[in-house]
Amino acid sequence: MDRSAQQPSFAFIAASWGALLAGFCAYLVGLWNAGMQLNEKGYYFTVLVYGLYAAISLQKSVRDRAEGIPVTGIYYGLSWTSLVLAITLLAVGPFNATLALSEKGSYAMPFLLALFGAVSVQKTHVTSALFGRTSPKAKIRTAHRNRSTAFHERAGPPLQKGHTRYREARSKCWCRTVASGSIGIMCVP
Repeated sequence: MDRSAQQPSFAFIAASWGALLAGFCAYLVGLWNAGMQLNEKGYYFTVLVYGLYAAISLQKSVRDRAEGIPVTGIYYGLSWTSLVLAITLLAVGPFNATLALSEKGSYAMPFLLALFGAVSVQKTHVTSALFGRTSPKAKIRTAHRNRSTAFHERAGPPLQKGHTRYREARSKCWCRTVASGSIGIMCVP
């Protein structure tokens, strides 16, 4: 992972949240004021939420792959498929609806702005976590991860499954597999 990334500025974080909220709210205001049946409004709302989830999921899987974190091909493909499907559903819905052209555009533009904002917010949240600006819950997770890593560094080389010491240690101690795939043994007092 490239640790030379710059910490996101407050202006970029605010712009990311602003884009997400502006797109989301503009889409919902347009949906609220539309003269559609309730089932049509439900369709458009579901497409918005599905699109936001798909965009965040795709951004996360792309970032994980770039950082060397394993992402299965199935999940990566489903993320791409979901995003394309959400955009297609939003394109097909207004195209077949009896709406004015300006009304059709009033769904597409906020939708795309909300997708951009969701990806930007997710990116700034992860990048901010690298620099320590994050929630208390994430700080606890990071501290736990750091303790776990420190233990594995003190414990020496990891034991492999099938190894005699592994079986003996496992019967007396607590076994833990970390994200890197190594196995560490921790005895509970």
